[in-house]
Amino acid sequence: SVVGFDDSQLIAFTDPPLTTVRQPVQAMAAAAVGALLEEVGGSPVQRTEYVFQPELVVRGSTAAVRSD
Repeated sequence: SVVGFDDSQLIAFTDPPLTTVRQPVQAMAAAAVGALLEEVGGSPVQRTEYVFQPELVVRGSTAAVRSD
C-alpha cells in the first residue's frame, strides 16, 4: 500500500488512484489570515495553537491486510 499527503487534485487520476491524507487547507488559511489581520490591526493577540482534523481519503493504492 502507498499513501500520499496533501491530496493534489490530480492524484485521483493516477493509476492506481493514490490514497492520501487531506488537510483542511481552506480552514488553515482562514485561521492564519485572521490571526495576521488581528496582529496587523493592533489588537492584542494571544498566542494560541490551532488544531485541524485531517481526513484519510482511501483510494486504489491501499490494499487489505493479508492474514497469512
